[in-house]
Amino acid sequence: MSNETAAASHGELDAAEYAEFMALAAEEGFDPEDLDGLDGNHGPLPVLAVVGRPNVGKSTLVNRIIGRREAVVEDKPGVTRDRVSYEATWNGRRFKLVDTGGWEIDVLGLDAAVAAQAEVGIDNADAVLFVVDANVGATDTDEALIKLIRRAGKPVVLCANKVDGPAAEADAAMLWSLGLGEPYAVSALHGRGSGDLLDAVMDALPDAPPQTFGVVEGGPRRVALIGRPNVGKSSLLNKVAGENRVVVNELAGTTRDPVDELIQLGGKTWKFIDTAGIRRRVHLTSGADFYASLRTSSALDKAEVAVILVDSSEPLAEQDTRIISMAVESGRAVVIAYNKWDQMDEERRYYLEREIEQDLVQVQWAPRVNVSALTGRHMEKLVPAIETALAGWETRISTARLNAFLGELVASHPHPVRGGKQPRILFGTQAGVRPPRFVLFASGFLEAGYRRYVERRLREEFGFVGTPISISVRVREKRSRKK
Repeated sequence: MSNETAAASHGELDAAEYAEFMALAAEEGFDPEDLDGLDGNHGPLPVLAVVGRPNVGKSTLVNRIIGRREAVVEDKPGVTRDRVSYEATWNGRRFKLVDTGGWEIDVLGLDAAVAAQAEVGIDNADAVLFVVDANVGATDTDEALIKLIRRAGKPVVLCANKVDGPAAEADAAMLWSLGLGEPYAVSALHGRGSGDLLDAVMDALPDAPPQTFGVVEGGPRRVALIGRPNVGKSSLLNKVAGENRVVVNELAGTTRDPVDELIQLGGKTWKFIDTAGIRRRVHLTSGADFYASLRTSSALDKAEVAVILVDSSEPLAEQDTRIISMAVESGRAVVIAYNKWDQMDEERRYYLEREIEQDLVQVQWAPRVNVSALTGRHMEKLVPAIETALAGWETRISTARLNAFLGELVASHPHPVRGGKQPRILFGTQAGVRPPRFVLFASGFLEAGYRRYVERRLREEFGFVGTPISISVRVREKRSRKK
């Protein structure tokens, strides 16, 4: 099946036809993850919000429903803070699952922001999955949350969680008194009763719109916001989204789960991914912070471009350079955003420029934007920088043009003589893009310094702004002459 045939296959597909299309697309070299963008060709999926007070097992239940350990889970309250969306399927029906933070009444500060995000999740949902700890029973907080859900007027499915055996089913039956209908006894940890619960959820949710295919290729470009804790990643996402999409707090490490958000910016739709701050020593962290760091690395691998936020009001830290190196080694396009620019004075600006020259000399090719997530200053420069980096990330050079360039390079600046031998580049080819990968065939080993020179000249000649470049060398052995 050619790309044109796949794009022309308009019309509605059932589950079997969709699976067949995905298999054929994979055979033709498509990355199945890249086909996620085809979601833009059906209407919005029905949304199920998972709500409840802290530590009743909402995130564990979400992981059970989606069939993988995606949401960060720890045996203490308050781990989940933002609204985090996942796609799920049950009996061939697709829907969007929204995990929310624990809702509490009359709270302040960070807890109040978490509760507000849960309330927004209820308002935006088509149905609500209300989770109660059957071992504890209904509390005053549960009763207050029920009143909130009833005011929203959404269909409700009651989940009595932590029912690990028949002995606890009597506790679940007590929840009939809440007036929400049958309490479905479930053990999110062990999967007990989850099938019956999901059947009830399907009855409460509207049908998903039919799957159709059009001319969209790849879907929205995926942008990961990464950096050390408290540099303003969540504030930046809220500013470009135009709403308080994620919880922002002065407490470092507020974000735990990566949060995806489709955002209209610069006339295009982008998928921004807010991530947890990458800490200095991930192996020394534990619990939720450890798993949050793992989720950040996974989110970076799924992104196309990494916007690395640096706190410009503070001296560059070793942690900043390590995060930049991690993004480069992952092969993503890179944009460096110097945040909190509104807090800069002339003296700090002078020292920042010196720090950049000294510590970031290896990534001079990365586009730089000076922004303020708090005031929105220079936010319009973010999209052009991202587009420039993506263009460099996808640049391909023809073999003829590349070898003409290599011939001129070798003639003007040959490799130094080492041990009486002078290795020479014979020819080269670009093996791939995203990021650009080059294979050079040489008569001998090329030193690291000469490879860096080749990379620098490639950038001067062809651009490659905002993207790492991979150069590998294959040494051609001399063939012995036959007598």
